[in-house]
Amino acid sequence: MSCHLCREALSSRLDGEPLGMPAEELDAHLAGCAGCAAWAAAAERVTRRARLAPAPAVPDLTAAVLGALPRELPGAGAAARARLADSALRVALLVVGAAQATLAWPLLATGAGAMSAPVHMARESGAWNLALAAAFLAVAAGPRLAAGALPFLGSFVAFLLPVTLADLQAGHVHADRALTHLLLLAGTVLVAAVAWRGRRRAALAVAGRPVTA
Repeated sequence: MSCHLCREALSSRLDGEPLGMPAEELDAHLAGCAGCAAWAAAAERVTRRARLAPAPAVPDLTAAVLGALPRELPGAGAAARARLADSALRVALLVVGAAQATLAWPLLATGAGAMSAPVHMARESGAWNLALAAAFLAVAAGPRLAAGALPFLGSFVAFLLPVTLADLQAGHVHADRALTHLLLLAGTVLVAAVAWRGRRRAALAVAGRPVTA
């Protein structure tokens, strides 16, 4: 084998290319040719130095890149406002539920109802109002329950309001007693808002859009 062919094969080996000859023949020539062995060692040193050359200096663009970034991620502000609105609704439901329970407890404890109602009727009314309070508090603790509670609460309000207005006009109920029903109305509106927001979030999730409702 000529030294010229050997050195071409060595160059191909350094570049990771096919040798063009059996590797055993190349190694055998290197073992017997001091000139080619020295050439191979020098070529390896040059190739290594070329590959390990320091990278050229580049300007530090860290400050420019950070300055070009938005101050907040797209949709982050809307998501934060949505979480705040959800929290406000839940806190409002807690307040309404606690107020409803406060109205119900004396009726259950003493049986002394408004407008001189019989004891059992007063306690029955207390139990009913306490159940409403429990519904409001349950939705405040678990907003997913809002959709299930809304049909019952909505139908109750729909029947109670016209009856209360008629009795109030006819003088069958005192104004202070009628005003307590505003808690039920407020709680039902809040539950409806929670249910609507949950349904909208589910629709956006199915559509693959960011959930910011």
